[in-house]
Amino acid sequence: MTTKPVLILGGTGKTGRRLAERLTARNIPVRIGSRAGTPPFDWLDKETWGPSLEGVGAVYISYYPDIAVPGAAETVEAFARLAVERGVRRLVLLSGRGEPEAQRAEEMLKASGADWSILRCAWFSQNFSEGFLIESILEGEVALPVGNVGEPFVDVDDIADVAATVLTEPGHIGQLYELTGPRLLSFSDAVAEIGKAAGRDIRYRQISHAEFTEAVAAHNLPPEFAWLLDELFTKVLDGRNEALADGVQRALGRQPKDFSAYATETAASGVWSN
Repeated sequence: MTTKPVLILGGTGKTGRRLAERLTARNIPVRIGSRAGTPPFDWLDKETWGPSLEGVGAVYISYYPDIAVPGAAETVEAFARLAVERGVRRLVLLSGRGEPEAQRAEEMLKASGADWSILRCAWFSQNFSEGFLIESILEGEVALPVGNVGEPFVDVDDIADVAATVLTEPGHIGQLYELTGPRLLSFSDAVAEIGKAAGRDIRYRQISHAEFTEAVAAHNLPPEFAWLLDELFTKVLDGRNEALADGVQRALGRQPKDFSAYATETAASGVWSN
């Protein structure tokens, strides 16, 4: 592990980029799995999988665009089996809570013969600052088809800390860590905390499913992204994940970062200033 590189699929994304920083700081070599990587990796081109696996000791699997999309489970299964065939058994999967396709991918990973660990995550706090919601924050209004449902937003830094730990320390093979923040917040609560931290008037407005669908269509997103947003905001956010979990505590021996700390730190960076 300490001499062979870790292949980080999605290595330029929210969790992958942070994981690469943490492993590099521990003098563990990394290989960034992306279409711009060396060698390039593309989930849609299986010919790129083998060269990316050559000589690596472990893989962090972050599926693009999201593990909730149809067909993701079968693709993850095919990759996991190829990795095991090539002698790369240590696989860590980034998964999602309450998403049927994600849970299917977890079961397929377990059946692949890999030495697996699963990080099943709540909504990322950073979706408000590094994802599509930042545009709404800057405009001063976040409009979503979500009511007073509590979500235990998890900080991406915590996810990266857990991933680095399970990849470099013993005792984590065969473990499923469900990663959440320390408290439940509605989207209205979260937006209010961001507004307070940023010193701005940022409103939250609940809209209908039809209004949301129309707004998504206006952005001309690829079909899989439009489907994903509809799935996450109109189905997964139905209260099924309205519970805290102790994955961060179990993996790291500390409490997860609170959303207010994320909001304060992010506001200080100026990303929400307009």
